[in-house]
Amino acid sequence: MEHPYLFFVKLFELIGLGHFAHTSVHVIYMWVVMGILIGFGWLAGKNTQLVPEPVQNVFEVLISGLEEFMVGICGEEGRWLFPLAATIFIFVFLGNLIGLVPGFFPPTASLNTTAALALVTVIWTHVIGVKYHGFNYYKHFIGPVWWMIPIILPIEIIGHVARILSLSFRLFGNMMGHELVLGILFALAGAFFAPLPIMALGIFVALVQAFVFFLLAVMYFTGAMEHAH
Repeated sequence: MEHPYLFFVKLFELIGLGHFAHTSVHVIYMWVVMGILIGFGWLAGKNTQLVPEPVQNVFEVLISGLEEFMVGICGEEGRWLFPLAATIFIFVFLGNLIGLVPGFFPPTASLNTTAALALVTVIWTHVIGVKYHGFNYYKHFIGPVWWMIPIILPIEIIGHVARILSLSFRLFGNMMGHELVLGILFALAGAFFAPLPIMALGIFVALVQAFVFFLLAVMYFTGAMEHAH
């Protein structure tokens, strides 16, 4: 979808990087999301107090809530995985949400971004499996008895590839679809504020899609920690 005006694309054009900006819009706005997260993280942590300030308070509520939810699924053993899972959630949520700001493009509306997030999640799942089970991790892929290997192994391989496709296309499809709807409504009835209900719904969609990605990542991590049956 071609946007009529993207603030950071215009900014890159002014410094002579217009070609890069037009071909890599998702990269630019991914950097923007990263910068925002780093800035808020710095603000939340620079003056940590017993009685938290507003920014610190918001981060503490968000992080503690996500952590307790994750521990409730995978147990105390999985607490060390929380930084990665929480980072995925916060990045995806803000990446979704930023598309509601005029002049901004949600990086999660690009398949390149969502595929990268999916690859990180699935690859890390196997890292966890090897960490917990060592060489015996291969038993997750071959089934309980040797004669089922020709059946179970292809199914498991297809299943793990499908995880990447599912995570990538679900998030990409929802966010790109929302961008298209917003663009059409702004073009047809922008002056009458018709897109406002869709933008309000977009906040809900942004949260749900981030939570679904986070939940699936936690479930994959938990499955890798469990023993093969």
